[in-house]
Amino acid sequence: MPSFDPARIALPCAHFIQGQRVTDPSALSVSRPSDGAVYAELPMADANRVDDAVTSAHQAFVRGDWSRCAPRERARIMRRWADLIEADIDYLAPLESLGSTRPIDQTRTWDVPYTAEGIRFFAEFADKHGGEVAATAHDHLGMQIAEPLGVVGAIAPWNFPLSMTCWKVAPALAAGNTVVLKPSEMTPFTAVRLAELAIKAGMPPGVFNVIQGNGPVTGDALCRHPYVAKVTFTGSTVTGRTIMGACAETGPKPVTLELGGKSPQLVFADIPDIDRTAKTLAAAITGNAGQVCVAGSRLLIQRELLEPMIERLSKHFNALTPGPTWQTGGWFSPIISATQLTRIESIVARSREAGAELLGGGERFERNDGGHFYQPTLLHTNDRHNPAVEEEIFGPVLTIQTFESEEEALALAEHDVYGLAAGIHTADLGRALRTVRRLSAGTVWVNRYGRSNDYILPTGGYKRSGVGRDLGRAAFDACLQHKSVLIDLDQ
Repeated sequence: MPSFDPARIALPCAHFIQGQRVTDPSALSVSRPSDGAVYAELPMADANRVDDAVTSAHQAFVRGDWSRCAPRERARIMRRWADLIEADIDYLAPLESLGSTRPIDQTRTWDVPYTAEGIRFFAEFADKHGGEVAATAHDHLGMQIAEPLGVVGAIAPWNFPLSMTCWKVAPALAAGNTVVLKPSEMTPFTAVRLAELAIKAGMPPGVFNVIQGNGPVTGDALCRHPYVAKVTFTGSTVTGRTIMGACAETGPKPVTLELGGKSPQLVFADIPDIDRTAKTLAAAITGNAGQVCVAGSRLLIQRELLEPMIERLSKHFNALTPGPTWQTGGWFSPIISATQLTRIESIVARSREAGAELLGGGERFERNDGGHFYQPTLLHTNDRHNPAVEEEIFGPVLTIQTFESEEEALALAEHDVYGLAAGIHTADLGRALRTVRRLSAGTVWVNRYGRSNDYILPTGGYKRSGVGRDLGRAAFDACLQHKSVLIDLDQ
């Protein structure tokens, strides 16, 4: 897993429309979180450029072969696409790491392979669905036919650019739709490379398009375009509401929204191995420097375990060393931007002012290279309304609250706004099953925390953590519409 020189990576600073790169005047500066340097200038698609991309996708849908070809042919093309992604790892992995929070060690071993295998997973659905025949009178034939929606508008986040693009694009394409993707303007480049590899695999031009730009201009125009039949988005709850409103005003059109989280981890005193649990808890908040929607950011722990757990967590936190994403060595990830770093500092400061006790971290790493790095931070509070408990920080900040009973733990776990994920750590199977049923969360992990490569398990949130599901059959089905047909046979 070699390190690389960030100055030597060729950057596709362009949109990708109708099978080719398209350039516009530069409008957005793109900086690297590892050292703060501006390393690229990005075009921004205005409403006219968005219209070019969406019209290209619309024409590919209504006049092209993608939605009409044999489903297994779509699957074959997508499998070739996945093979090309894996073969391109020496370019894709550095391109992903260069300007993101994803270290090169991880993009090579996880992000690129995960993306390729996710495309294969959804390709397998292409011919594994259909309609159904309904029970009707003997002289009628009633049935439902599953059909693609048309153009799917996809908006991907910056925290896992490759894998989140796969989540958004692969099920839509497998179902026969065409796609216009807007990646984050902070991590824009691997999406273009994926689209180029799709063409190389045999995907017709116009089926998968990429537009660059920000949310207020480019994202809004995409959501409001009349040819866009559905929008899928991962990001903050605030932005999700804006997108849902735009889709309602110009549709209505369906949405899939994976939004914010403030996920609890319930740790009971009967855990068999405190060291193993501590390692799991630490990874759940420090992975990608806590910039994960499902980050386990609230630790709820039975009181007798408080001190030994703090000791172990502190050791894990103190062992982490920051470093640039283009160097191997297992470095701790940077924060995506100076703005986000300042936001984390502000929430921690307000939390301490409101009474939270700082047990470790709580400040930036001292560095002279301009990188945006924040220390893994541990806060202790018994106030469920403390800002660190209520607000999604999206950084490596873990709050600790204690409980005496199972009922108290469940009460603390409940959040007024979020319900994305939760974790339970216990040796009692009955307790695990009881708490799984009672937790308001779209995903619950027991004696582990974090996603696996089980693409079949859908992910999404309760409450304001989202609408619909990514992954699994649910994601594929959400890219289809159903037509009811009744035929009179007695004619």
